[in-house]
Amino acid sequence: MQLKWWRWLPLVWALWAAPETNRLPARETFFYNIEWRLITAGQARLDWIAPPQPGAQWQATLHLESVGLVSKLFKVEDDYQVKLNQAFCALSSEMSAHEGSRQRETRIVFDGPAHKASYLERDRVKNTVFLAKETEIPTCVHELLGGLFYLRTLNLQPDQSAEVPMSDGKKSVLAKVEAQAREEVKTPAGTFKTIRYEAYLFNDVLYKRSAHLYVWLSDDARRLPVQIRVRLQLTIGTITWLLEKHE
Repeated sequence: MQLKWWRWLPLVWALWAAPETNRLPARETFFYNIEWRLITAGQARLDWIAPPQPGAQWQATLHLESVGLVSKLFKVEDDYQVKLNQAFCALSSEMSAHEGSRQRETRIVFDGPAHKASYLERDRVKNTVFLAKETEIPTCVHELLGGLFYLRTLNLQPDQSAEVPMSDGKKSVLAKVEAQAREEVKTPAGTFKTIRYEAYLFNDVLYKRSAHLYVWLSDDARRLPVQIRVRLQLTIGTITWLLEKHE
C-alpha cells in the first residue's frame, strides 16, 4: 500500500513542537543494577557516544546480563546497538540476544526518506530466518534507546505530555509520554530529586504485553535516567533498573 504522506503530519508536528531545551554531553556511560522480586537479577551498561563531527551519526549501546541465582536459572546476555541522526531519529539497530536456549540476531534499518523500516530476525541455533517484515514509518521515528535520550532533551514538567513517533521495526505508533510527579529516588549512585514519566508503549500500543513503563529523570540540567521500571502482571512482577554509576 502506498504511503500517504499527510497521514504523518501529526507525527512530524509533534516532533517539531515538543519543548526541546536540554543538550546532552558528548559521551556518557551509565551502569545499572537490575532488581526483580527484591533480588539483584542483572546488570546493564549503557553507553552514549556523540558524533565526532557535525552531521555524523550518534550511537548508543546497551549490554545486559543476568547475575547470581537468576543467571543460573535462566542466563541472559544481550547486546544492543543503535545509530541515530542529530534529531535522535533511528537509522539502524542491531540486537544479539542470548536468553536461555534462545539465540537470536535482529537487524532493523529505518529508512525515513522512503518511509520504510526493514526488520530481519534470525535464529542463530537453527540458522534460519525467524521473521522478515517491512513497516511504514514517518520521516523521523524513535526506537527505545533513542527515545530515552530524546526524552532527556524535553523539558516536560508534571502534568505536561508529548506524543512521540516510536517503532520496533514491526510496528509504528504515536506514543504518549506523560510527566507525572516530582519524587525523591534513592539508588546506589545516590539520592536524586527526579521527575517521574510514564511512556505508554505497552497494553497493545507498541507492545501487546500488559505492563507500565516508568522513567525517573533527575530534576536538573543533567536529566539523568536514575531509575527505570517495568511493572508487569503479578505472575511476573516488577523489574527495576537502579543507577549504580554515571561517567
